[in-house]
Amino acid sequence: MFIKKWWQILILATLVFGLVAVAMVGLAATLIYPALPSLEALTDYQPKVPMRVYTEDGKLIGEFGEERRAFIHIQDVPVNMKNAILAIEDRRFYEHGGIDFHGIIRAAFNNITGRAHEGASTITTQVAKNFFSHGERNIKTKVYEFCLAVKIEHTLSKDKILELYVNQIFLGQRAYGFAAASQVYYGKQLKDLNLAESALLAGLPKAPSNYNPFSNLKRAETRQHEVLHDMYRFGFIDEATYNDALKQPLRFKVARQSTDLKADYVAEIVRQAMYERYQDAIYTSGIKVYTTILKSNQEAANAAVIKGLLEYDGRHGYHGPEKYLSNTTGEPAPEWMDKALDEFEVYGGLVPAIVSQASVKMVVARTKFGKDIQISGEGLKFVLAALSDKAPEKQRIKAGSLIRVVPLGDGWKIVQLPQAESSLIAVDPGTGAVRALVGGFDFNRNKFNHVTQAWRQPGSSFKPFIYSAALEKGFTAASVVDDAPISFPASTTGDGTTWEPHNFEDKYDGPIRLRTALTKSKNMVSIRVLNAIGTKYAQDYITRFGFSPKDHPPYLTMALGAGSVSSWQMAGAYSVFANGGYKIQPYLIKKIVDRNGAVIEQAMPPVASKNAQRVLDARNAFIMTSMMQDVARIGTAARARQLGRSDLAGKTGTTNSQVDTWFAGYNPNQVAIVWMGYDKPQSLGKNETGGHAALPIWIDYMAVALKGLADNPPVIPDGIVSVKINPASGTRAPDDASGIYEYFYDEFQPKGAGDTDGVSPDQGGDESGAGATSQAPAATGPIAPTTPDQLF
Repeated sequence: MFIKKWWQILILATLVFGLVAVAMVGLAATLIYPALPSLEALTDYQPKVPMRVYTEDGKLIGEFGEERRAFIHIQDVPVNMKNAILAIEDRRFYEHGGIDFHGIIRAAFNNITGRAHEGASTITTQVAKNFFSHGERNIKTKVYEFCLAVKIEHTLSKDKILELYVNQIFLGQRAYGFAAASQVYYGKQLKDLNLAESALLAGLPKAPSNYNPFSNLKRAETRQHEVLHDMYRFGFIDEATYNDALKQPLRFKVARQSTDLKADYVAEIVRQAMYERYQDAIYTSGIKVYTTILKSNQEAANAAVIKGLLEYDGRHGYHGPEKYLSNTTGEPAPEWMDKALDEFEVYGGLVPAIVSQASVKMVVARTKFGKDIQISGEGLKFVLAALSDKAPEKQRIKAGSLIRVVPLGDGWKIVQLPQAESSLIAVDPGTGAVRALVGGFDFNRNKFNHVTQAWRQPGSSFKPFIYSAALEKGFTAASVVDDAPISFPASTTGDGTTWEPHNFEDKYDGPIRLRTALTKSKNMVSIRVLNAIGTKYAQDYITRFGFSPKDHPPYLTMALGAGSVSSWQMAGAYSVFANGGYKIQPYLIKKIVDRNGAVIEQAMPPVASKNAQRVLDARNAFIMTSMMQDVARIGTAARARQLGRSDLAGKTGTTNSQVDTWFAGYNPNQVAIVWMGYDKPQSLGKNETGGHAALPIWIDYMAVALKGLADNPPVIPDGIVSVKINPASGTRAPDDASGIYEYFYDEFQPKGAGDTDGVSPDQGGDESGAGATSQAPAATGPIAPTTPDQLF
């Protein structure tokens, strides 16, 4: 009897409490309502949407803003997502007028009886809180929000209010709104979530940090079960659906990335360019930037650079573990290892792991992703010496060693972070559109962009521009020049020292044709050719390819690529050969659109053979391409033959002591420039030439970039003749004699042996550049150099 009366009293008290609360709200509304702020922030909702950067084919590669947002209209919110939100947050949302009086009384009763701890806020009051309330939380603030909720309900439709909530609510990981959270936590769009995934997101608003699955998975799952139970309890789903959802596994996106592919160097170039235009507005205005990058090309470039660096690293041995770690917390092995691994990031796909057991037969380790793995056989090949008892202490792999692992078939193998760097840029030579750009091994490890920021010596990859100049001075691909040692006195070198250059490996062939000299990358021939045409002439000539005279002093060392170039610059320069003689500017930004899809800016680049400036005689470009095809067929880049194409051309480059290595290659569809070296210049090692270090990266990339494209050999332009010559002398061979065919300008055809009235190259070494010249193209003056700033 006493218990019954106690419950009666409790129920009566709860009702009185609820009625008093309602009365107070009503009184407060009467006094406060007229002074409430305008709802313009809601009626003209402009969320702080970050700038997003996309590939040309619409794949997200970068996002810049303090808040991660992705606006979604209420009609596009999946039913499961909407029902999960309503079930856990405000199941009577479509019935009340902003304040749920039933909910207030229910919450009061449950809190007094201890049956549950719940609040009486509605989705509408949460919208009021998110948009208008700041600072201390107290009774006055609550009443203010209740009043705002009533005003909101009288101004906006229910669907509009729910839309505001869905897009504005904070859900952890800098994500605002459920569409953004779907990308952050699952890496997919809201429409692609299953019921279990939707329920987990719906549980986040209560306490995003407490229920964040990345840091508190068990709590997140417990909260998710509450959401699913409420959906079942209140009739949003049936029992079978409820039970199925409880069994559905949750798979979160690895490394918490929210982009479609890795192109961080590209995204950062764009961010800097956009900041110069729009300053801080880019972080909140919802601008979308579409680049010229293609997803398949970028992925191929990423893979090629990482593979090339790991292969280079593999040729030079294991340096030892990155660090030795020990358990200083007293916790069990998995726990202390997981905490220790939080300090180490995944770079270039190389996963950090801590060794727990090590022998020459097997290594047991725990990865950053909380997985215990066993490595044996082929996976240990690279580090066998470091597993031996005889290994130096600093190089030995033992328990506590921090190592790097990558997948190998069904298992794993041990690798190491490369100390060298590499870069790749690929462009469409017809327009300058950059199709792929990798500025280094991993942007998060080293943000220095080796495509746009690194200025290095090009070595022999610069020789084609000297040879091109020589063709304009009367040389031909058949001109014979002596490949023999040479010495220059201090008075001619520019730095006051005697210069005695040499060929790679000190091999000399004597008199050889220019075509053969370029194919074999003969230094002595390049120097003699430059000496013949004049360094000042050559310095002026190379500007038509986009090079700046100040970066290439008029000394004979220019013949060996002793000047300074960037990979971006080289891509534009080699495009002139690839497109038949037209100057194009590499550009990266295709268009910029605002948050509503209106185009703000659109790139309109000059197109080769249409409206681009001709800077090189088409015949010159053709002959140079023909010569560089031999480089890729039988010369220093002969490994390119494995691609099975006949339209590839290019030039290797290696500087003194193998400090910088290059391969610059192309066909009419694509130009790709690869560089490898150290940030702090040092030798890559003996035999690490452009053909050995850089070319394999280029081959791996081009295998994907040109896949499915038919051979596209350059068309022979007017004014070119093919003449049979004596391969030893370069002179015209009689029709009935053996010989080889070579291409010539029509006005520079070779004469037969003994003829003396033919046109011959200028051999005066006139530094002013005077001497015999061919029919030069219309545009012959210095051309403004390409710079990475020219993104349009």
